[in-house]
Amino acid sequence: MASTRYEKPAAAELQGRLTPLQYEVTQKAATEPPFRNEFWDNHAPGLYVDVATGEPLFSSTDKFDSGTGWPSFTRPVEPGRVVERDDTSHGMRRVEVRSQGGASHLGHVFDDGPAPTGVRYCINSAALRFIPAARVAAEGYPEYAALFESGAAPAAAPAAAANSCTVDAGPPPGCAATLETALLAGGCFWGMEDLLRKIPGVLETEAVYTGGALPDPTYEDLHDGTSGHAEAVRVVFDPKRISYADLLEKWFFRMHDPTTKNRQGNDVGAQYRSAIFVTSPEQRKVAEEVKARVDASGKWPRPVVTEIVEAGPVWRAEEYHQDYLQKHPGGYTCHYMRD
Repeated sequence: MASTRYEKPAAAELQGRLTPLQYEVTQKAATEPPFRNEFWDNHAPGLYVDVATGEPLFSSTDKFDSGTGWPSFTRPVEPGRVVERDDTSHGMRRVEVRSQGGASHLGHVFDDGPAPTGVRYCINSAALRFIPAARVAAEGYPEYAALFESGAAPAAAPAAAANSCTVDAGPPPGCAATLETALLAGGCFWGMEDLLRKIPGVLETEAVYTGGALPDPTYEDLHDGTSGHAEAVRVVFDPKRISYADLLEKWFFRMHDPTTKNRQGNDVGAQYRSAIFVTSPEQRKVAEEVKARVDASGKWPRPVVTEIVEAGPVWRAEEYHQDYLQKHPGGYTCHYMRD
């Protein structure tokens, strides 16, 4: 094992360095939503390190598709990098895994993985930073560069039913996320994201394209309205601090006009439609109930036309769209909170 020492920074430094989502996961043992996280489907060769300390943890050569929606590995990059602890939360006994140097919460390890180890390290993307193979040596990890010289591919994915988190009856409590994702569209995502990111309990926002059939869309693809995509915001939130219902009723339906079809202010087109992309039957039920209450409230002079549809593939918008109004204070927006 390399001799470099990795130590946990002071709490104030960590809070300044990490995003709210990264902090909740690594320091408070939260679990991010499956399938809607950064690395679950990442197949590029490279090294995964602790987002808090930089300690090397896992290699892409040991990564496999477990069907769970979280990054999964058959083993750490080397012995001693990951430590195990008993976890009795959720009324069950599991084995939590943390980084050795910084004690960052990473996830859990299960004894239902593929060969050659037979174990599955189920890890939160938010606990990791990924270093592409071509950058491993340059970023200070030359001793690990040889892992990727042969272009080794990730291990073959086991069948989805081969582990305890993909059982037909639904995942047990130990495999459930403690955080939720909402996908909301209400016009230009610049103004939407700026308001959503300030809500107490919201940990992460991202400007995205979703709702259409065109794969890998760009901003230009949305201009003629044929892509079917909407400008939307992916919101990761803590349901213990703000419920999905309150996120919709107290914030989403107040920050845009849900009665104008395919339009917000001067922005006209299907890409500017009002829509809630639900990720579960429970979210659909809540969204329909909230929409009905808003429609019956009399606060809007016209019927609410917000679409409630199943969430599909989501594509991250170009970097210049992310946190646009933070980068450009006073920039264009037609969003504000109504009474």
